[in-house]
Amino acid sequence: MIAALLAAASPYKQSVEKWRQERETSLKADDGWLTVAGLFWLHEGDNLCGTGPKAEVALPAGRAPASLGVFQFHGGKTTFRAVPGLAVRINGKPALGPVDLKSDVQGSADLLSFADFTMFVIQRGPKFGVRFRDLHSEMRRDFHGLKWYPVKDGFRIAAKFTPYGKPQTISVPNILGQTESQPSPGYATFRWKDQNYRLDPVLEDNQLFFIFRDRTSGNTTYGAGRFLYSDMPKEGKVILDFNKAYNPPCAFTPYATCPLPPKQNRLTTAIEAGEMKYGNH
Repeated sequence: MIAALLAAASPYKQSVEKWRQERETSLKADDGWLTVAGLFWLHEGDNLCGTGPKAEVALPAGRAPASLGVFQFHGGKTTFRAVPGLAVRINGKPALGPVDLKSDVQGSADLLSFADFTMFVIQRGPKFGVRFRDLHSEMRRDFHGLKWYPVKDGFRIAAKFTPYGKPQTISVPNILGQTESQPSPGYATFRWKDQNYRLDPVLEDNQLFFIFRDRTSGNTTYGAGRFLYSDMPKEGKVILDFNKAYNPPCAFTPYATCPLPPKQNRLTTAIEAGEMKYGNH
């Protein structure tokens, strides 16, 4: 059925539908957001990991030993010491002795694995935590697919891009109550339903990353807002393809630390395009 619909669609609509299928596949993957099943903030000193009653990094009961090891956290540095004899691995290699762990802000985070679990250190402002993935998470098991607005050509908008004369930053809040200053190369302006609108992006992996809310937020789309990427501007224009607007990870797991729309990215119009809300979110 999907193949028949794609065959009948325009090349543009085919490309969007293909992108949407790939997004759903990435969510369901072993390293997708549906497997994120825990987040444990570290305190100075020893943080016990396991299923025991004193474990601060608490693993699912019956699926791991009472004590798997200890995350030792001191002054922004995290070291893991596994209980001898357990099949704990760091980046695929046996965890022998204390192992220093890189966090996600130091490049690729070091991956600690045991059975069907993976853990790694994240940093958010001054806070450090252990993010936990479970291949058999409830979110992954109960996932029932994404829902989208129909693809419409009119929501692929060529916006004017105004670069800043010198490097600028914008303040981006997150669900932890933190605010981070992130680099922004300029801003996009577009006209929609006889009104002018502006969106401020941040830079991410040589792309423009827009975090926005609109009048659909909390109604037909995720309440906190949605994400949208675009290529870098060309000849003073940037393409805002709202057919590819999508939900942040927080729509699927309570253990994400999503950025929220800056106040200037809260649009007073309804963008009835892209990904719709998931479940009760």
